[in-house]
Amino acid sequence: QVQLVESGGGLVQPGGSLRLSCLVSGNIFKINEMGWYRQAPGKQRELVASITSSANTNYADSVKGRFTISRDNAKNTVYLQMNSLEPGDTAVYYCKALVVTRTYYQNQYWGQGTQVTVSS
Repeated sequence: QVQLVESGGGLVQPGGSLRLSCLVSGNIFKINEMGWYRQAPGKQRELVASITSSANTNYADSVKGRFTISRDNAKNTVYLQMNSLEPGDTAVYYCKALVVTRTYYQNQYWGQGTQVTVSS
C-alpha cells in the first residue's frame, strides 16, 4: 500500500502565500514523477505543476512565476510554494505520485486533497 498525505492548505488573503506539502509513505521502491493538481467547484481537475525524479519541472501557464514545485527525495515529499495568490487559485489541491513499489509494480497514487481558499 502507498499513502499520500497533503498538508498546508488554508485561508489566505489575495497576494498572500502558502506552502503545501505531500508525504508519500508505504511500499516504495522509487518515486518517479510527482505533481500537484487542483479542482475548483464545477471545474475539471487540472495540472498545476509537476516534477520528475531528476527535478525537471513543468507548470500551468496560470501559475508560472508565482508557484514553485520542489521535492525532497530523502523524505519522499513534494512541496508547492504558492506566492501572489489570487482568488482564482481557490480550489482543492491534490498531490499525485507515480510510484514503483518494492515488487516493481508502477502505479499512480493520489492524496485526499487539501483546500486552498484565497479571499479577503
